[in-house]
Amino acid sequence: MSSSTPPSLAPPRRGGWKRFGAIVNRLLDRLEEWIIATLIGAATALTFIAVVHRYGASNSAGLARWAGVHGFVLLRHAADWVYTTLAAVNLSWAQELATYMFVWMAKFGAALGVRTGIHVGVDVLVERLTPAARKPVIVFALLCGALFTGVIGTLGAIYVYELDPDQVSPELEWPSWIIYLCIPLGSYLMCFRFLQVMWRYPRTGLVPHQGHGVDYEAPRDEPAPALGEAVR
Repeated sequence: MSSSTPPSLAPPRRGGWKRFGAIVNRLLDRLEEWIIATLIGAATALTFIAVVHRYGASNSAGLARWAGVHGFVLLRHAADWVYTTLAAVNLSWAQELATYMFVWMAKFGAALGVRTGIHVGVDVLVERLTPAARKPVIVFALLCGALFTGVIGTLGAIYVYELDPDQVSPELEWPSWIIYLCIPLGSYLMCFRFLQVMWRYPRTGLVPHQGHGVDYEAPRDEPAPALGEAVR
């Protein structure tokens, strides 16, 4: 009588974990990019609408006064209608919301910058080192980045935890802890990206880097299979 482990209880093979990690990493990359693109697009559109609303209301009021003085009755009525319509729309919260969206975009964009290598760095001394001496210096620099962002994320998490739950923002009246949540989330994601680059560098010898006229090239990991293949 031979004993065998049922397929459902058998531990996943090493290749399965590698494929699963590649899929999760790809999903995280796409989610990161979509969050940044959505926030910057929405913030830009909201800022544009708020500016048009503000100048449209003020200029239509001035146009109505000018038309009334010069006897342009139809123009005055049209300008009055535009002013009344715009004044009825309250966009006092738009600037606050756009500011929050830009802040969140900047925090997640910093993590994207680590992954793609677009942060400014001075590598004059590093480039003068031999390849053998260069590797520990780069690993140490990446470790310092991970440590710094990890500390910032932890301090941000403590700050968010200690916020008064009843504290709200001035215009939107949103809970302040939701707004400041971008500090630990963005910092921890940035810390993860530093650790990710540091883990890949000794194996590949490559650090994400962008220069003038040089396009970003993603790390050459094993291509992630389709979700259906990973389940098999």
